[in-house]
Amino acid sequence: MYVRRTDIKPFDKKVWLASPTMHGDELKYITEAYDSNWMSTVGANINEVEHIAAQKAEMKYAVALSSCTAALHLCVRAAGERLYGRPAIGHGAVEGRRVFCSDMTFAATLNPVVYEGGIPVFIDTERDTWNMNPRALERAFEIYPEVQLVVAAHLYGFPGKADEIRAVCDAHGALLIEGICGDYYSVMGLPVAPLGVMLRKLNAVR
Repeated sequence: MYVRRTDIKPFDKKVWLASPTMHGDELKYITEAYDSNWMSTVGANINEVEHIAAQKAEMKYAVALSSCTAALHLCVRAAGERLYGRPAIGHGAVEGRRVFCSDMTFAATLNPVVYEGGIPVFIDTERDTWNMNPRALERAFEIYPEVQLVVAAHLYGFPGKADEIRAVCDAHGALLIEGICGDYYSVMGLPVAPLGVMLRKLNAVR
């Protein structure tokens, strides 16, 4: 039975879920970008980040993107082209097709699906992790067996039941894009940063 509590008082100050902060050398690198007039998506600092990411991932190439939304957009685009072929100019890679998506996530998780013309179908959340429910995902495949792409975001960086979700996707021949909210996205278990390998796996490059 629900009991209304009267002993809970609101916070005196706003509590931010996440606030912009800078630590250590971050301010130095930002100042360097201003001073060198490289306030852009290219430049020495970004080149170095890509180089380090490629080395860490033991890959030949890595690409730094402007945001996690951009990373997810790249994943959706590449996955759509793998599944359905390259779309005509002016059309999205998943245009008119349903894509299973987490229902408890930030809007940016779904935006790239819509950018590419897809139709998000929300999969219910389970209680243990607040992430996509593998049983609900299985049920969704029974209703929409034609779906070939799943976008699962792990809320606030807390992992969902990834092995179970992947097993459901594998059983139905669907590609899985996983997102660690605010960190990175991956297609078929491959992080976006080592883009060369992701694209090779998607048969986009040789």
